[in-house]
Amino acid sequence: MMSKRSKLLLVLGGIAAATWGSVGVTATAQDALVSEAAYQQPVQDANQIQQVGFCGSGSECDAAPVYETDCGCGGPCDCDMGDCCSDESCGCDDAGGFLLDGCQCDLGEPFSLFGEANGISVGGWAQLGYHTKAVPLFNSLPDKYQLHQAWLYAEKAIDTSSGFDIGGRIDYVYGTDAQDTQAFGISNDHWDNSWDHGSYGHALPQVYAEAGYGDLSVKVGHFFTIIGWEVVAAPDNFFYSHAYTMYNSEPFTHTGALFTYNLGDDVTAYGGYTMGWDSGFEDNGDSFLGGASVALTDNYTLTYAATGGRFSKAFPDGGDSERGYMHSIVSDVTITDKIQYIGQSDYLRTKDAAGNVLRDTIGMNNYLIYTMSDCLALGTRFEWYDSAGVFDNEVDMYALTLGANIKPHANVLVRPEVRWDWVDGNPANILENNSDEQTTFGIDTIFMF
Repeated sequence: MMSKRSKLLLVLGGIAAATWGSVGVTATAQDALVSEAAYQQPVQDANQIQQVGFCGSGSECDAAPVYETDCGCGGPCDCDMGDCCSDESCGCDDAGGFLLDGCQCDLGEPFSLFGEANGISVGGWAQLGYHTKAVPLFNSLPDKYQLHQAWLYAEKAIDTSSGFDIGGRIDYVYGTDAQDTQAFGISNDHWDNSWDHGSYGHALPQVYAEAGYGDLSVKVGHFFTIIGWEVVAAPDNFFYSHAYTMYNSEPFTHTGALFTYNLGDDVTAYGGYTMGWDSGFEDNGDSFLGGASVALTDNYTLTYAATGGRFSKAFPDGGDSERGYMHSIVSDVTITDKIQYIGQSDYLRTKDAAGNVLRDTIGMNNYLIYTMSDCLALGTRFEWYDSAGVFDNEVDMYALTLGANIKPHANVLVRPEVRWDWVDGNPANILENNSDEQTTFGIDTIFMF
């Protein structure tokens, strides 16, 4: 195996190469991924999550959609610079079907069961899925059609354009993903850590108040982390399955206070204090959480987020508490109107109270998303994960995932995928049957409301 230092240099070299290559990109596309759930943390709100598809070949719609009466698909074509798309550019076939080559699909009108009243919005989604193999991540129950997430949220988003404003948010989730979303970072069943029955459970992953004035805002309470690119909420990820890095080397939630400051249109800074990782409203650590997101060009955004300090108190005596440092660096590159690349590198090193190393991991994830239309996008993810301290044996994990996002309606998202995992090292107690490689087929459907 390569040395830890050699692996870290390789990761940093890959980030530098991606950064250098992206600065010269001249495409004018907007970012595009999965949904309009607007669920991500501020690092990702504006830059990384929008509905699948683009509007025309320019950075914005230059004219309203015009219906081509002789188009075999019978749907609207995007117009660019006032010229309507031809049948050929629509990518229509005799039988209709998905519109390709940048043209729009008729997704229907989105609906909401609850909507918004007095500035408070209420919504959610239901995610149901099936996968053939178990991986030591979220999808750990194979050959079962299961409810992963039944999610409800209520939110009053702040608007500081006119000065001071206050708001907040609360989230509730039930399903097989809930136990991985609870305050499991504490061992005394505090907060929602004991709300289980069998493979299913309940969780309150977010309960916070927020206040802001002008370009400065602060969250106080229990909230999702700003670290990494993948998140817990299903509609805000391209793939059905998750990365090893996200699951094993990143916090999911924090309890504390987080400040956000917009230094102009291109730079956002974050900083705050949290009581460890994945814990509820109880002292379980002392750590810094912060970073910055910088739009270096119209097509390239670099985000650095880090946390350091004491991540867990290890009740009752604190002797096994975990402390250390971790960071995540995310490069988000718009290559063309249809192609988006995301490169992520994570580094984590922690010790116990006696100074013994507990986790010493490196993860590198590469995502390539090709948006064919508002209805269809294709994606690939390749991950290398150095898992020192996570599994029984020090191994390198590799995972290649190919998937699609299919939107038959504005409120429905279908995500089929095939995933290959393999282990470099002793594979005991990682994949099914202690195998050193595995192929998994999966598909889920998300109904948003």
